[in-house]
Amino acid sequence: MPADPARTTTPAPDPTAPPASLPRLRPVRPWVLMYHSVAEHTEDPYNVTVSPGRLDRQLRWLRRRGLRGVGVGELLRERAAGRGAGLVGLTFDDGYADFIGEAVPLLRRHGCTATVFVLPGRLGGDNEWDPLGPRKPLLTEAGIRAAVGAGMEVGSHGLLHLDLTAADDETLRRETGGSRELLEEITGRRAEGFCYPYGTVDHRAVRAVRAAGYAYACAIDPGPLTGPHALPRVHIGEEDTSPRLYAKRLLHPLRRRALPSGPTAPAAGSLTGAGR
Repeated sequence: MPADPARTTTPAPDPTAPPASLPRLRPVRPWVLMYHSVAEHTEDPYNVTVSPGRLDRQLRWLRRRGLRGVGVGELLRERAAGRGAGLVGLTFDDGYADFIGEAVPLLRRHGCTATVFVLPGRLGGDNEWDPLGPRKPLLTEAGIRAAVGAGMEVGSHGLLHLDLTAADDETLRRETGGSRELLEEITGRRAEGFCYPYGTVDHRAVRAVRAAGYAYACAIDPGPLTGPHALPRVHIGEEDTSPRLYAKRLLHPLRRRALPSGPTAPAAGSLTGAGR
């Protein structure tokens, strides 16, 4: 005998269940590599220098695994559009002059781009914030424009490489908003990315970077602050051979928090092409 429709009951919907029309979101943990200087070296007390030969082998390692290095702005845009598979963010902190002579030719050889974070308040100076040295020259205005011309993204590392968590309000404003204004005068393009000197970041620094109009910012391991304005990165050094790169790639999802779902990506076309 068929069931009486009047007696058929439908279970009440679970108010805590997500709407059926919404896809399940996977945790977002983009892999962003942090470089600094690229040069032949015998003295490197802060582990910020990678030889050209080592960088060449590291980029080759990425390509053999179907990965391609790009600037962070492009990485975020492509991920937001669902096209980020196989992309790895490449960043070069401090704006060393060797970025143009050593890093750019290798990046272009391997079909990669990168973001170089520069110090517009120290144009043509050196890394005097590293007391143990060795002294390394920084990019000039011409060098920054050359990076733009080579298709690289140029972001701000602040004006003078100061710890933003120890800065007063006016210094914080100059280091974030002031450096962005100066960088845009040099490049003629919007500066969308920021990088926290020394990798030190707190809520106040994040608010200042966001207020200055940056679309994203890079840190190192920001923990609970992880988000579009505090992106985690992994340090890459001279000793990072293939096995070490493999291990860092494998451990990245375990060691870094996922970004909040749906991070805001920089607008298409708005970009220029160790935490020390």
